[in-house]
Amino acid sequence: MQTTQHQRHSRAVLFIDGSNFYHGMKSAGLPGTGLNYARLSEKLTAPREWVETRFYVGNVRQKGDRALAAGQQRFLARLSRHPRIFCFLGRVESRPAAGAAKELTRWLNLLPNRRHITVSAQAVKELRGIAGADGTQWVEKAVDVMIATDMISMAHEGKYDDAYLLSADGDFTHAVKKVRETGRKVFVASPVPGAQLAQAATAFISLRPDFFHDCWE
Repeated sequence: MQTTQHQRHSRAVLFIDGSNFYHGMKSAGLPGTGLNYARLSEKLTAPREWVETRFYVGNVRQKGDRALAAGQQRFLARLSRHPRIFCFLGRVESRPAAGAAKELTRWLNLLPNRRHITVSAQAVKELRGIAGADGTQWVEKAVDVMIATDMISMAHEGKYDDAYLLSADGDFTHAVKKVRETGRKVFVASPVPGAQLAQAATAFISLRPDFFHDCWE
């Protein structure tokens, strides 16, 4: 593909919806961890000038899950060591599990008595994470608002020419449209489909497994 003069002189900023991107990777059969986000950023934005990457995620509190919180802190500290990668934290709040989550928890609790059903330990762990191991669901809050606000305000402030949004969450559709009204381009990228965002964005980039071959730590 021919490189245009606009591409060579464009400043690009990446906005990463951490949780959505992680689950998108897992859904596509890819590891959710181990990515080199600097390499990913440079590769995705080339031949544009990569200005910065902004990574957004809910802050896991120590009293919720100490092991998970410690792992997240190590991950974020590693990301923040790069001078062009910045991390922004929302909240993670607990809510009582309802409906399907309660039923899934009940089914998992009965598994030891159902010898005719074989479920791997890893699968049980992931299912409990979805349902809430103690009947509680953990919900990420404020992250989407932070991303949308930053994308729009930075566009109006002239901080970038092209935005890259790594998410498949259709809730960003309105924000993407508002950014494009400023004359900026918005490229949405994800390993999984995002039909609503694809319609609103300048282009949707499907991140297939082979794209990541040189982006791992």
